[in-house]
Amino acid sequence: MPNDSLINTIRTLRRTLKTEKAAIWKAVLKELSRSRSNRREVNIGRLANVTNENDVVIVPGKILGSGNIGHKLTVWSFDISEVAAKKIIQVGGKLIPLDSLLQKYPSGKGIRIIG
Repeated sequence: MPNDSLINTIRTLRRTLKTEKAAIWKAVLKELSRSRSNRREVNIGRLANVTNENDVVIVPGKILGSGNIGHKLTVWSFDISEVAAKKIIQVGGKLIPLDSLLQKYPSGKGIRIIG
């Protein structure tokens, strides 16, 4: 049975893609349309290595808690482990809901896809 959360996320991204025509939303849609076993998984340690202070990041998969991070990020991911969420928040980072992300960055400028 399909995941209702995934279906709603894809619908929201498609609506934004129709109005904004931003390539980033098409790329995120493509990643989320993969089967669950082929979706990306990114550890906190990798996020720390490939990002800078105050980056806005999308992980079209799951963020796992292995590793440490020492700088603030604004993050949206389809799924995140409890440990990873705590580590991001502890350093002053934010976990942002998809609707807020799309409202604040409708064109996708300034956002990086990690995975």
